[in-house]
Formats: sequence, C-alpha cells, structure tokens
Amino acid sequence: MKKFSPILQDLIDAFKQLPGIGIKSAQRIVFYLLKNNDDKSQFIANTLTASLESIKECSKCRMYTDAEVCEICLDEKRNNKVLCIIESPADLLAIENTQQFNGKYFVLMGQLSPIDGIGPDELKINKLTELIINNSIEEVILASSPTVEGEATANYIASIAENNNIKASRIAYGVPVGGELEYVDSNTLIQAINNRNIID
Repeated sequence: MKKFSPILQDLIDAFKQLPGIGIKSAQRIVFYLLKNNDDKSQFIANTLTASLESIKECSKCRMYTDAEVCEICLDEKRNNKVLCIIESPADLLAIENTQQFNGKYFVLMGQLSPIDGIGPDELKINKLTELIINNSIEEVILASSPTVEGEATANYIASIAENNNIKASRIAYGVPVGGELEYVDSNTLIQAINNRNIID
C-alpha cells in the first residue's frame, strides 16, 4: 500500500496522541479538516496556539486558568473550610456540573504510582499540606478514583489530614443509580456493602 506523504502522516500521528483517538478516528479528523480547509480549521489552530500560550495552573488549586488564581478560588461565596481533592481538571468539572458542592478544590494532576515514577512531589502534596494548614481547612473530601492507585493516594492524604487534626472523608461509590444488582461486578458490590449508609 502506498504510504501517505510525511507531513500528512505526521498530522495523523499528532491526532493519534489524543486520548480515545485511534488511527481511524485520527484519519477521519485530518481528512475532514483538509477537505474543509476554511475558517474552521484556522480557528482550531489559532485557539490551540493561544490556549497553550496563556493557560496555566491556578497558583492555589492547580485548575487550568488564564489568570494567576482561578474564578473558583476567588469566589468568596464558596465554603473555604471544605476542600475537595481530585485527580484531574475533568473531575473538577464533573463535580461542578452536579451543582451540589460549594467548597474549594485541589487538583492533584494524577495519582500516586511509584511504578510510573509519580510520587508526592509530582502531585505537589507539600503545596496541598500548606494549603490545608494555612487556610484552616476543617474537612478534606477525597475524591480520587476507586483504583489501587486512587485508594493509595486517598489514604496517603487522609494520614496527612489526620496528623493535622482535620476531618478526612471519602466520596461514596458502589452501585450506580438505576443499575440492577445482577449486572454489577463483585468488587463494586463489595464496596457498596462496605460503604452502606444508615437510613434516617
């Protein structure tokens, strides 16, 4: 089979680097952009360039922002005493979309994984510890993923909170709303049983 031109192959390979984009999807995106070589493609290119130049981590919570401090950290109506600790900016957006949490956040930008070379320094745990102590935080909500690495991360941070006499809670997880028990895997059922709540 005849190969693509090098520049075309580079463009396809670039899109393949994105999560969830395989070779076929990358090809479709590239061919669409080239076929419709108009303002839309230029807008994407310009926006991407401008974003990479201006977006950075918030100096307090590490969420992506184009300012020194993000809007959530600046919002005086939010509860400054409760800090939700999450793994990624996507997790922050997911929680914000529920409109049920009114505290502040800290984004770890990952989870502890010694095998991948990710330790406390990479997650800026020292910065988190300073934030907890200097802002008189009363509770940290640990919202890391229910994976081995996520649990290790939650336990590590919970021990820091405990050492500073701060309440640490873990988000509940288990059977999804609308789910039927016969289709739920055993590990999820175990967690649901272990994290059961008393009915008032």
